[in-house]
Amino acid sequence: MFASENGLKGDPRLDAISRSIRVIPHFPKPGIMFQDITTLLLDPKAFKDTVDIFVDRYRNMGIDVVAGIEARGFLFGPAIALAIGAKFVPLRKPRKLPGEVISESYILEYGTDCLEMHVGAVSPGDKAIVIDDLVATGGTLSAAIKLLERAGGEVVECACVIGLPKFKVNSKIKGKPLYILVEPTEIDDFC
Repeated sequence: MFASENGLKGDPRLDAISRSIRVIPHFPKPGIMFQDITTLLLDPKAFKDTVDIFVDRYRNMGIDVVAGIEARGFLFGPAIALAIGAKFVPLRKPRKLPGEVISESYILEYGTDCLEMHVGAVSPGDKAIVIDDLVATGGTLSAAIKLLERAGGEVVECACVIGLPKFKVNSKIKGKPLYILVEPTEIDDFC
């Protein structure tokens, strides 16, 4: 569900967050409108508002784990985890974590990829949320859910700063609720 449909309709913070996201046409390949959150990070108020909205949502849910998807989930996840008293668990690309890991492969439109997590990072029964910057197809979030559940965690919800409009109709990933702050920023001269 989009935040504007869940108690934050008309909240000026959502407009400010949306305005702070820069669009880079044709990156990384022709036809893609890349949603660049680095400009959001350069705006301390918009960045704080983004984290605060997530913190307000998850503060009283008894969350044990905030799992951040590499790499942009690492930008929001630790701040949320600290504010709600949860541990932060990085979900990384292959061969980035030292020590023993468990992994989950997933299919992309152009191939396959994989997420890894340290063995023991999530305990059976831990209540978890998954955070990332953007959801387009849901493939990466689905892999994150599978990985956390294989470790015995209970995924409560997935959260993204940006979500494609199609998620207004189906706001679940693998049966888990999906919470999104804003839709992608559009530009008029994209061709």
